Amino acid sequence: MNPAGAPSPALRALVVDDESLARARMRTLLSDCTQPVVQCVAEAANAVQALALVQHHGVDVALIDIHMPGADGLTLARALQALEHSPALIFVTAHAEHAVDAFELEAVDYLTKPVRLERLQVALQKVERLLHARRGLEADSSVEDVLVIQERGRTERVPLGQILYFKAELKYVTVRTATRNYILDGSLNELEEKYTADFVRIHRNALISRRAVRALEKHFDAEEGEGWAVRLNGVEELLAVSRRQLATVRELISR
Repeated sequence: MNPAGAPSPALRALVVDDESLARARMRTLLSDCTQPVVQCVAEAANAVQALALVQHHGVDVALIDIHMPGADGLTLARALQALEHSPALIFVTAHAEHAVDAFELEAVDYLTKPVRLERLQVALQKVERLLHARRGLEADSSVEDVLVIQERGRTERVPLGQILYFKAELKYVTVRTATRNYILDGSLNELEEKYTADFVRIHRNALISRRAVRALEKHFDAEEGEGWAVRLNGVEELLAVSRRQLATVRELISR
């Protein structure tokens, strides 16, 4: 739902596949989607057509086959990412072996053919969350803090408003957004001290975004037994809340 309470606009999709039957099947699946609603605004048989269409149409998401004549889907994805307003990427392919390459290109999801409607909707819901986060950043006219992350030879600026939680994992910290994980070489204590206005400690190993908290619920853990966990907007997993931090989280929920 948008802020006015009206239904969210349909996602605008581009289908890229060199096989016409595959494009037709994907169009049918997209028309059957209800959560979210999707409009297929264009389709392309190759990378050259796809690039031209993306620059002509306002496209939210590109559903891309990998094996195509000429430039393949991975090459197309790199070209789309270079655009000022790049669409979210979902790869749709009969080949599972390219998944690692796809996610290194920050694909939202990787679907193998034949695609089931339920699985497609899950992928598109991820796209919707990503777009919601982007629009929230655009609507904020203030200069937002960013976290600079160096990972696999790449330096990336991640807006603080997109981060849902920090979790200590042995010698590093996992940084979680609605669409992906990052690895940060740092200290949870340092992050807590620096971003105390935006994040709150819920456990010795976790900080969560104050604005992302959705619910506090009872939870059974195989190691710690019965306790409490917090649920955040944007991710399905539950995060354990220590007894020491329970009152703090309850106060946060009640605000």
